[in-house]
Amino acid sequence: MIENEFSLTRSFADAIVEAEKLIAGAPPAQTEQGLLEGYDYLAGSVRASLQMAWAYQRDFPYFTASTGPYTKMGLDNPDTLYFNANIRADREYLVTGVRGTTADLSFQVLNGDYSPVEVPDSLAAFDDRAIEIGPDGRFELRFGPARENPGPNYFVLGEGSSMLVVREVHSDWATERRGEIRIRCVDTAGQAPPVPDRSALAKRYGVTGKILLSRLKTFLAFPKWFYDNLPVNTMTEPRSTPGGLTTQFSSAGHYELGAEEAMIVTVPRCADAPYQGIQLGSLWYVSLDYVNHQTSLTADQARVDPDGKIRFVLAERDPGLANWLELTGHERGYVQIRWQRLARDLGPDDGPVVEVVKTDELPDRLPYHAEARVTPEQWTARIAARQDAVAARMLG
Repeated sequence: MIENEFSLTRSFADAIVEAEKLIAGAPPAQTEQGLLEGYDYLAGSVRASLQMAWAYQRDFPYFTASTGPYTKMGLDNPDTLYFNANIRADREYLVTGVRGTTADLSFQVLNGDYSPVEVPDSLAAFDDRAIEIGPDGRFELRFGPARENPGPNYFVLGEGSSMLVVREVHSDWATERRGEIRIRCVDTAGQAPPVPDRSALAKRYGVTGKILLSRLKTFLAFPKWFYDNLPVNTMTEPRSTPGGLTTQFSSAGHYELGAEEAMIVTVPRCADAPYQGIQLGSLWYVSLDYVNHQTSLTADQARVDPDGKIRFVLAERDPGLANWLELTGHERGYVQIRWQRLARDLGPDDGPVVEVVKTDELPDRLPYHAEARVTPEQWTARIAARQDAVAARMLG
């Protein structure tokens, strides 16, 4: 047996012990359900941290999935596939792919990473409207140092560039097709990175532990920045999303509802936003189970009333409505609406109106209540369709 002082994994094991203490002492862990969800969140964070540390190859990068059903963080959007690759400003990178039929495809270059005290600078952010795409959907982008006459689809990497993030956003889970994306460093194409020695592996385990602790501390702090100071059971006016996503606006809030209460969130269907979606999150600042429960809806998935408005109903008890967002036992949590691929700024009239009522009062408070009803059989079919769509999206 290898002695502890020679163990390559000791630093990582110590970090997991510290991480468990962070989870157990965090405010969301003060209930049994919250504590168990915290341990589930910890498992996903361990997995994601290992992936990030082992994928850290700035000279030989590849895209990895940043989040998924089992690696959640940062109020992850159920409608988005997130990919990231590590880069450096003094290299040139070739990104090739095929544009799928998703509602949005965007690119962002970050300076640094998220931390408990700040959001990283966004050095560049754009969607696929800013690039040339062939008739067959294929595209080729280059990221690198400034140069004369760079030509189309060339993007300069500013000082400190450290990560390229790609977001592929689905509005209709059932019909939209994923695209393809890959990256390579032009300067090292055809070469190979050095085989890691004992020292390099020990460093990776140490880095993994640091990533894990930073990840947990950061996203436990995030709600304090953006949500917790807001009045409960309200949502903000649409505002440009922090972090440099120039074509995204969002409305945020946190709710607290009793077992017999419901929150009605009424928002206009925005014709100027190819993607518009709402989601719920737990106090761990991660999405609720969006595979087996309807805890999110896009404008394409939701029922739009004849007056052009979407009326979402957040409730624990099933109201028998198409736009029910299930609380799944979470009497407190976060709610967010996103609009993406916008061509104009949004104003107060584009945003949500919130009302809290008794669940039994919904027939009197919803103008199109009868038309919005669904049967238990229809609801089961809706959930089965979600399960199938996520399975296809994650494997496609």
